[in-house]
Amino acid sequence: MTEQTIRDIFVVGLRNAHALENEALSIMNRQLDRLESYPELAQRLRLHVDETEGQIDRLDTILEGLSEDASTLKDTAASVMGNMATLGHTVAGDEILKNTFADYAFENYEIAAYRSLLAIAEQGAFTEAMPLLQQSLEQEEDMARWLEGQLKPFTMRYVERETAGLQAKR
Repeated sequence: MTEQTIRDIFVVGLRNAHALENEALSIMNRQLDRLESYPELAQRLRLHVDETEGQIDRLDTILEGLSEDASTLKDTAASVMGNMATLGHTVAGDEILKNTFADYAFENYEIAAYRSLLAIAEQGAFTEAMPLLQQSLEQEEDMARWLEGQLKPFTMRYVERETAGLQAKR
């Protein structure tokens, strides 16, 4: 494999991750608009929105260092997809559960993307990018662990609220 081929693969991966983070922002912001009965989730999502904005900044820094930029088309498409996915859950009676499952899956998707980017960065000797990617990976792993720890408590709160006749879905 040539150095140029590895660089091209890395740039595509960075652009994909940038779009993925824009999709994540759309999802989290849409969910925050609707959260009512799960304040700890709202608080954690607000923190992760800030982290995600930092992840986008780090991806921009890496791209700029390669004299590249993000793909506006990918970013826009991903944001629309994120909004549509979240809107699809709003009609569900168990919206909070569907969103929590989807958020947990999405965090693991982002983890896989950052691990892949780190492997490419190592192969291509993009050493300046590695600490930035590692920081984003660690934030995604933290969020995934937090969500995993909330699956049972959120499920039980949903069941309790639903059986008590209270608004439980969000």
